[in-house]
Amino acid sequence: MPKCATHKPAMEKIISRRHFLALGGFALAAGVLGGKRSLASAGENIPGKKGGFEMIPLPYGYEALEPYIDTETMHLHYDKHYAAYTKNLNGALEKFPELQAKTIEQLLGNIAVLPEPIRETVRNNGGGYYNHGLFWRIMGPQGGSPEGALAAAILETFGGVAELKKALLGAAASVFGSGWAWLVVKNGKLEITTTPNQDSPLMGDLAKKAGEPILGIDVWEHAYYLKYKNERAKYLDSWWNTVNWKTVGNLYRAFPSKT
Repeated sequence: MPKCATHKPAMEKIISRRHFLALGGFALAAGVLGGKRSLASAGENIPGKKGGFEMIPLPYGYEALEPYIDTETMHLHYDKHYAAYTKNLNGALEKFPELQAKTIEQLLGNIAVLPEPIRETVRNNGGGYYNHGLFWRIMGPQGGSPEGALAAAILETFGGVAELKKALLGAAASVFGSGWAWLVVKNGKLEITTTPNQDSPLMGDLAKKAGEPILGIDVWEHAYYLKYKNERAKYLDSWWNTVNWKTVGNLYRAFPSKT
């Protein structure tokens, strides 16, 4: 796909008011879709519709994160990898109509009891779908700084933003092979954790979730290799400039009382 100055994804035609609320209406109490979906929700599931899970539109242009994330990587990451996770997740659910009305959080949070024939497919592709849906939204061209309750929690837990950066990027750098590093809310507190492959903190030990993710760093090579080659640490340090702290702060405020 050629590079473009203005982002016009194929999914744009299906943007609904509900998509808009999911992307921007973080001030709305506990979530959207009747409270069944958390504010970190990756996308929208249309019950009864073939291919019910839909890719969320990027909240910015493919080129918007330059020079930290290059345009070509964003095209590859969104149009190919994220699209494949979405397609494969929907394909796995086709023969299980009782699961098609579930939210992605419900599927991942109960991954251990899903039907065995599709469990690994949902784990890998449902995880990839959820993780990336969050990843797109906690980045942005005007990142800012943590404020309010989130800033206070970071200071209390880590000693400040610089210390959080060191700890979180250190965790990301330590992931062997492919995976993610996360800032999660658990029992009202901030914690750092990592997951292999496309596992999500919502899966935890496949019985109890590790926390509610409010920020995730993709350390799969496809997230950075075109620009940074094998220099993961350089990618991570650069990526830090893309964090949309307003979104992360809104997610944090949604969870402390219930996690």
